[in-house]
Amino acid sequence: MPSHGVLLIVEGVYPARIERSLESRGAAANDLNMLVCTGGRQRSEAEFRDLYRAAGFRLTRIVPTATGICVIEGERA
Repeated sequence: MPSHGVLLIVEGVYPARIERSLESRGAAANDLNMLVCTGGRQRSEAEFRDLYRAAGFRLTRIVPTATGICVIEGERA
């Protein structure tokens, strides 16, 4: 990737805190499903920031979409 390249991840972003809302409970159920079925998990914004930082990037913005999936943008640190 060139130094001016942009890293995009298209993924759901887990809420920072699970509450009683339908959206929050749905995220928790999806996270559990991912863990059981694939060994994966969803990440919060803070976890994406850490992941980008560890890979030498800086998370620049998170763009939510109407589908509940986000576009997570980063650039080289």
